[in-house]
Amino acid sequence: LWYLPRMDQQELLKAATEIAQGAGDILNDFVGQSFDVAKKGHLELVTSADHAAESYILDRIRAGFADHDVLAEESGGPARSDAEYLWVVDPLDGTTNFAHGLPIWSVSIGLLKAGQPWVGVIVDPTRGQTYTAARGCGAFCNGQPIHVSAARTLAEALLVTGFPYDVQTSPVNNLDHFCNFMRQARSVRRLGSAAIDLCYVACGHIDAFWELKLKPWDIAAGSLIVQEAGGKVARFLDDAFDVFSNQIVAGPAPLVAAMRPIFGQGLRPDATTGPQAR
Repeated sequence: LWYLPRMDQQELLKAATEIAQGAGDILNDFVGQSFDVAKKGHLELVTSADHAAESYILDRIRAGFADHDVLAEESGGPARSDAEYLWVVDPLDGTTNFAHGLPIWSVSIGLLKAGQPWVGVIVDPTRGQTYTAARGCGAFCNGQPIHVSAARTLAEALLVTGFPYDVQTSPVNNLDHFCNFMRQARSVRRLGSAAIDLCYVACGHIDAFWELKLKPWDIAAGSLIVQEAGGKVARFLDDAFDVFSNQIVAGPAPLVAAMRPIFGQGLRPDATTGPQAR
């Protein structure tokens, strides 16, 4: 049914959910098995599981939505798109965790309409959780509504972040922000999957998330899920955020406001270059 040339938002959400869950099943089949692991850079890994999941996702999208554009982590695609719809795909967010057998990883599929997040799905196969959102329709985990926490101050906040792959060579590596927030917040975690980080913010397990040097596929789905869960998504020092931004802070609006003076203390809060570690 969802292979129709024009679809409403809920049909698109259903299609994205089915595709993401199918990719999650493929990744689960690799767990406990031997698979190829290669390096894309000094620290960045890619596995045969990444490629298998992405091939499945792209085949399903192209079969059902031939007039849509696709931007995927392993296959690339347009940096920006003039097409009405752009699918933004991370077949395995948390590849380093996956390669080491650490069960914190996910599948992330976002769909942009006219450049704005329209549908977002993140599947966490390890815990059997599917997070979904459609713009203007709320956010859900396994069909149940979710909402960001009520945290307003850093003293009561549990934060989460990550570090770029060039952390060992670039001075713009998030270590400054990490140290500054550790001195102010209740605590800071680092899980290794930005998509899961954003889902945990959306459902209130974690109060806020920040990171720099991310790619669109890391945040296209998760940023929408947080917004639809009542949260604010922005850049470190301003609200000029889109999924192509080089930095993101997400959480309850009062907490995001409380975090901004800390970003101002960092080495370079306007970091603009470099790949993101996952």
